[in-house]
Amino acid sequence: GGSIRNPASHCGIVGIKPSYGRVSRYGVIDLAMSLDQVGPLAPDVYGAGLLLGVIAGHSDSDSTTFEEDVPEYHKSIALPKQIKLGLSPEFEKLCLNKKIYSLVKKKAEELARKINGEIKKVQLKYTPLGVQTYYPLVYTEFFSGTRKFDGRRFGKKIEDSCGEEVLRRILGGKEISRAEFHGTYYRKALKAKELIKKDFETAFQEVDFILSPVTPELPYKLGHKISPEEDYALDAFTIPANLAGICAGVVPLGKIDGLPVGLQIMAPAFAEEKLIALMNNI
Repeated sequence: GGSIRNPASHCGIVGIKPSYGRVSRYGVIDLAMSLDQVGPLAPDVYGAGLLLGVIAGHSDSDSTTFEEDVPEYHKSIALPKQIKLGLSPEFEKLCLNKKIYSLVKKKAEELARKINGEIKKVQLKYTPLGVQTYYPLVYTEFFSGTRKFDGRRFGKKIEDSCGEEVLRRILGGKEISRAEFHGTYYRKALKAKELIKKDFETAFQEVDFILSPVTPELPYKLGHKISPEEDYALDAFTIPANLAGICAGVVPLGKIDGLPVGLQIMAPAFAEEKLIALMNNI
């Protein structure tokens, strides 16, 4: 949902969330099997591309991986001509800190001039449903995935030894998975996921990339207490890419009030080579 891109933004480094199926998840403990991805964090785009090239590719141990060619992402790649950069009014409305979105727009204009590109507004009308769509899927799939951590093999059930947030997700998934609620929440969330995916497919017919903030707020101070609702809302800009199965990267954008802010760049599924080429221009 944002566990590569949010820390990249907060730490002023580079992060790449690959397309769904680009990198094997064999050996990873599932959070949500239909959304999870493994990706690199690095000090620069070259390092992130180099590592992505190492970990990407088909795996006989993971049936969700695709038989797609793995380019050498760290090599210098020329961008296609007449690049169109998309900005979404829906993302602008979701950005609580207006300074962040101003920085995104300023960078988009600079980038368009640098690569001789064009900025175009794109409609992503279902993206505001991202958080509400994501969590029923995560809760249900996480509950299902943790059933193997039982007391018979490990001495304790996961429910008896996990932290508060993990327990919240297990209990939420248990409730949603009950027969009377399964169709109400999980199946409706799957339908909303498809609408968000189609939103992006339509948008990428008009533009090559979509630019957005990474989080709607600046990083919180260490030890600052926030509610689960506030915590979940921090993923409002990153969740849609997971739901759509596309790739997305984060590069440092600058600082606001002395705190790092990242720029998120989203590209179509399996367009990581093109994504990294644009990231190299920022």
